[in-house]
Amino acid sequence: MTNLWIDGAPATSEGLARQALVNYGAYTSFAVDNGAVRGLDRHLARLVQSADALFGEAVPEGEIRRQLQLALGDRTRGYARISLFSPEISPRTPDVEGRPSVMVGVFPPVAPLSEQPLRLQVQTYARESADLKHVATFGLIRARRLARRGGFDDALFADADGRVSEGTLWNIGFLQGDTVVWPDAPMLAGVSQALIRDHLSEVGLGQTTRVIQVEDLPRFDGAFITNSATPACAVGAIDGHTYGDAGDRVARVATAWALAAPQPV
Repeated sequence: MTNLWIDGAPATSEGLARQALVNYGAYTSFAVDNGAVRGLDRHLARLVQSADALFGEAVPEGEIRRQLQLALGDRTRGYARISLFSPEISPRTPDVEGRPSVMVGVFPPVAPLSEQPLRLQVQTYARESADLKHVATFGLIRARRLARRGGFDDALFADADGRVSEGTLWNIGFLQGDTVVWPDAPMLAGVSQALIRDHLSEVGLGQTTRVIQVEDLPRFDGAFITNSATPACAVGAIDGHTYGDAGDRVARVATAWALAAPQPV
């Protein structure tokens, strides 16, 4: 069963029409388990920052949390997506400013993107306003379609200069021995990535951030992806390069994510 609420009330067709017709807004999504969310404070902060950047006025974190609680009702487990949009903004009225509306969707739990090592295809692409988790997802969906048509599972993005950044729906980390190497490039700062970074030292892994070029990819001995539905999934190959078994280290990355304390909704 799916619940959709807008501004603290069940969504109406009129309210949903603006979401369907105007592709301007931001969102965040996460799993709810036992009434709690790992990194909830980061998700709420992301929405506050996005609202200020896109609409000129933020929605207070307490108000977003209240609307999430209303949409969840007595559910303690599921997958939630919180979206921000303005009923007043359109291609003809792009200059409207003010607090956006909040839509909360509550869905059944979702499965990880994969439990098997992924085969990634490098594509030259950079998300518009890459620091924001916005609703302009045409490029991401098309990239995944092209990758799958080419016999891959998903797409890894690199800019025109060959600098690796992120994937369609996830961040990526590379393994060099017992060190995680994060790409240094314009990208979305993922919540799951942040939780992993906070706890890597506790699982015996170091980390660093540096520019990674496409030609550098064969120099690593493993890689993994991470997002809110997939704490850590190994990468088995990128283009024609195959990585060896990094299962133990990827499992430690997943453990680092799990060390982040769930925060009650």
